[in-house]
Amino acid sequence: MAVLQQELTLGEAADMLARALPGHRVEILQGRLTATPPPDGSHALSLTKTCRALDRAGIEGSGAEWVQGVGLWLPTLPEDFAIPDLSIVDEDFRDAHVTKNYYAPNVFRMVVEVTSSNWSDDLGPKVECYAQVGIPAYLVADRKHGEVLLYTEPVDGKYPDPERFKRGQSVPVPESVGVHLELPVDTLLDG
Repeated sequence: MAVLQQELTLGEAADMLARALPGHRVEILQGRLTATPPPDGSHALSLTKTCRALDRAGIEGSGAEWVQGVGLWLPTLPEDFAIPDLSIVDEDFRDAHVTKNYYAPNVFRMVVEVTSSNWSDDLGPKVECYAQVGIPAYLVADRKHGEVLLYTEPVDGKYPDPERFKRGQSVPVPESVGVHLELPVDTLLDG
């Protein structure tokens, strides 16, 4: 019996993998295909509480919105894209649609990731990719190492060293987001 083999592009492979693994987050970072299982309860609650805090701080009417699971087009390589856990975007972000469910990086004010089994992606390739496309602020709740990292103001495609926050502290949300807010580290790490 003859078997026909067809070579897939990385984008086609990502689409197939996403269909084969419902609930997983499939991304292409620096030309590498990744699939992350669905988040646990603490991860989800961290994001829920962050969104509630953003609402209480008055994000509605500030010119910004928070969205979960929206694709961020990464023009660093032809098929690269990320799907951040949480993004703070310009309220008219839908006008910056690029392809599929991916939006241009210029409408992203801050990206938030809560680490899971793919923690090394959040602390490595995503730091590099988000800096290269000019995301003004990248907040990582690093549950593996028990700290929150805040990267801001990339220069020449690189973030300076992050500010590090430990349990018991709060993280000031950068002005680029458009609201005045401090997020407790314990909530970001534990939900």
